[in-house]
Order: sequence, then C-alpha cells, then structure tokens
Amino acid sequence: MFAFLGLIIIVIGLIHFYLWKRLVRDPLRPGRVRKLGGWAAVLLALLVPATLIGTRLGLEWLAWPGFLWIALMFYLLVTLAVLEIPRLIINLRISAAEKRASSSSKTAHLVGVPASAAASAPADASLANETRAPTAAGPGIGQGQATEPGSDTDPRSAQTSGSPASTSGSPASSTPGVARTAHSLDSAVRQDSAATLDTTSARDTAARDSTAARDSTAARDGTARDSTARDNTARDNTARDNTARDNTARDNTAVAGAAGAEVPAQQPGIERRLLLARGAAIFAGLTAAAITGYGVKTALGPPQLDRVKFPLAKLPRAMDGTRLAVVSDIHLGPLTGIRHTTRIVELINSVNADIVCIVGDLVDGSVAELGRFAAPLAGIQSRRGAYFVTGNHEYYSGHQEWIAEVARLGIRPLRNDRVELGGLDLAGVNDLGGADFGDGPDLQRALGDRDTGRPVVLMAHQPVVAHDAAPFGVDLQVSGHTHGGQMVPFNLLVPLQQPVVSGLGDVDGVPVYVTNGAGFWGPPVRVGAPPQVTVIELRTP
Repeated sequence: MFAFLGLIIIVIGLIHFYLWKRLVRDPLRPGRVRKLGGWAAVLLALLVPATLIGTRLGLEWLAWPGFLWIALMFYLLVTLAVLEIPRLIINLRISAAEKRASSSSKTAHLVGVPASAAASAPADASLANETRAPTAAGPGIGQGQATEPGSDTDPRSAQTSGSPASTSGSPASSTPGVARTAHSLDSAVRQDSAATLDTTSARDTAARDSTAARDSTAARDGTARDSTARDNTARDNTARDNTARDNTARDNTAVAGAAGAEVPAQQPGIERRLLLARGAAIFAGLTAAAITGYGVKTALGPPQLDRVKFPLAKLPRAMDGTRLAVVSDIHLGPLTGIRHTTRIVELINSVNADIVCIVGDLVDGSVAELGRFAAPLAGIQSRRGAYFVTGNHEYYSGHQEWIAEVARLGIRPLRNDRVELGGLDLAGVNDLGGADFGDGPDLQRALGDRDTGRPVVLMAHQPVVAHDAAPFGVDLQVSGHTHGGQMVPFNLLVPLQQPVVSGLGDVDGVPVYVTNGAGFWGPPVRVGAPPQVTVIELRTP
C-alpha cells in the first residue's frame, strides 16, 4: 500500500513539474511572476493528495477546489501533450532559420559586406561584383594586384608628375573604381536605412561624411586605402543595420559604431520561442478550462435515459417486454446532494420498470454523513421490486451499515444470492473489492444450483466478473464501475482492466451490458460519457 501511494505521489509530482515548465518557466521571463507561478505549482501538487485523503477523513471543504483542479490538471496535461508535436516542428524550423542567418552573417563578414546587404536582393550581389571588377584606371579594389613604383598606375608617380590627378585632391578623380564602389555601397546603405527616423538619417549623414574624410586620407595613403575603405564602410553599415532592427538602442549603436566597437547581434530565435511558448500556454489554459466547464455542466445535470432491446433465450412469452431499469455508480458524496438522488428516482419511475437493478457504488461516505441523501431511494417504484449489489466503494464506506440502510429503504440486497421472478432468475454477487473484507463474490453460491432451463440475469458491479460467470451459462450480465470512461480520453485506458467500457459487449460468450452510471467519482466532470440510466427491454427471440 505504501509503495503504491509513493508511486502516486511521484507521478503527481512529475505531472506538476511538466505543467510548471510549460505554463510558467517557458512563457515567462525570470522575475517575480515566474516565482509566484513556481510556488503555485507546488501548492497545487500538494492539493491533489490532500484532497484524495482528506475527503475520506471528512474534510469535505477540500472536495470542490481539489477535484476541480484534478480535472483541470488532467486536461492541461492532455492538451499540452498534443501540442508537443507541432511545438517540436516549429522549434526545428526556428533553429534552421537561425543557422541560415548565422551562415549569412559569417559570409558577409568574410567579404566585408554587412549581413543585411548579404541577405538582400541580387542588387547587393552586383555591388560586391562591381567592387571586385577591374576598371579603366586599373584593377578593382580588393583584387590584391601589385603596382610597380613609377608606373602609370602607381599613385606615387602620379603625385610627382604634376598631373591633374595629383593636384585635384579628389579621390574619385584619381580612382574611379573607388568612386563606383563608394557610390554603390552608399546606395545600398540608403536602401537599408530608408525606414529609419530623421534623427537616424542625420547620424547616417555624419557617418558618411566621416567615411568620405577617411577615404580622402586613404587616397593620400595608397598602401592602406583599400582596407581602410572596407573597414570603415563595414562599421558604418553595421551601425545602421543594428539601428534599423532595434530603434530603442539607436544612440548606443551609433556611438559604438563610430568608435569601431562590435555591437552584439540580436537573437530573433529566442523571441520566436518565447512567443511560441506563450501561445501554447494560453491555448492549453483556455482549452482545458472550456472542457472542464462543459464537463461540470454535464456531470451535475440530469442523467440521460437510454433504451436497449435485448433478446433473451428461454424467456417465457408471458414475460416478453419485461423492462429492467439499470442504474449504477450514483456515488452519493460531498459534491452531490439530495437533488441528485431525487431526479434519478424520478427518471426511474418515469419508465414504469418491472425490475430495478442498482449495480453498486451507491455511496462515497458513511451512513451518518450521507444517509439523508439516500433517503429518496425509498420512493423507487417497480412491479417486481428493486435490487442492489455492492460495488467497491461500499467497502470504503462501511458496507455492512449501507447494506442494512438500503434494506431499510425497501431495496433488497442480493449478496451472492438469487431470486425467482416469474419465469426469470435474477442473481447478484458481491463486488470483487469485498474479497479484502471477507465479503467477495461467490458465483457457485449464487448460480450453482439453479435450473439451467430458466433464463438468468446476473447483477455484478464489475464487467470483468463475466469471465468467471461464463461457465454457469449466464444469459445476460448487467454491470457498471467503468463510468463509460467518465473523462475522455481516459476511456482509452479502461480496457486495460475491464473487457467492456460502455454499452453491450460479449465476454467469453456472456452478453454484458455496462451502463455509464448516474453519478461521478472524484472530479464533478463528465466528458464523452454523460450520466445515464438504462432501460433494457427483454424480448422473446
């Protein structure tokens, strides 16, 4: 028992850790709100075992907040788990985009072109080509071709020859390749900075003037001209590119660019992941809240009436059309009231049943706590009587007291017993959970000495009992226990323990009808399995 409780606590802790990560840590930046979310996750994790234990100890005030959180927790977990696949796909695309951006930035750095120009239209690519193209005056800038001293292309010989190039003082007139390069780079800069504010344009103008001044210096110093032009242009374009991406840091960026300092690159992938995490958290929260709200309304509403016609072999023609009203899992408890029982009784009486079968899990508490809620059961009307078998929850609530209380209300308990109702046998066995209390099922006692020529209907709380009932030739078994799964997709797990979840099924040749139950256990929530009372009409084949 302690090992099982320990396992449950570990599972609850892991679930809340996952919820904290997806709903608190991922979508929130470090700070006070994230800390409050962490503490809330811890308190909610403690609320779950406190509710499961406290409600059994009479702490009824824990029921509403505790069980509602259990339902909300369940649907948060389901929704977030479903979102993991699209989340993974989007994160992979963000990572791929970051890698492409990083590759473009490295390439731009190697060729001396800003990242924004390297990632832009083909016009920027022609800019790089023009920079490298040879001109009429000589090789292009950056080609690395040497010039011989005293040649026509040597700037030093031009200065000493007294040619116009030496006296004009214009870098553009002496180096037309530089002029075209400066002009092309200046055009790219103007395209990148077209959307910036007027103040940014003023700083850009100042930066270009500074570049022109440095270009003049480069013209006078031919040995450093190419590297200086590229370095100054790259720094200037880097400053403007960072200015356009982050307007809030324009001043700091301009100062850093003028000083030749490197500006840290922005990381848009981080912002995209934060946006993705927030969107997933909001979607999961709204979805879980909506489903839980719908489930509460369904669970606390009136049960629906289902009608089933079942051909029963060996049924006498005089009993053709006999109606069995089958109800299970009423679960009178701290979240129900006398109104819950009253409307179930009213629905049963509305069908004029011949036989009423209450198939276990009537209560979740002691007679002292819930006896007043069970009182309306005394008003059940039927032609051939109302019958009751224990479920596993009766053994958690004092089964002996409840067996006596049910009998006092005019409902006959069938405790591994059988009763003849005209040409039909109705048998009932104790629940499997009673074995731990020395009160388990005894099919031999209930069915062993019966007349096999008569049809028999077996009341057994759990559908799995049909495996043991098959050798006794049972014609129909009516059961509950599963709640029809109660909360989709939990119904997908029920078949791991029970052979039939809801409706009519077959177990080792025994037809088994399982009703969803009229109440709920734990969370006052039903999704995909509405509360139900079933009328089975027995027909002669």
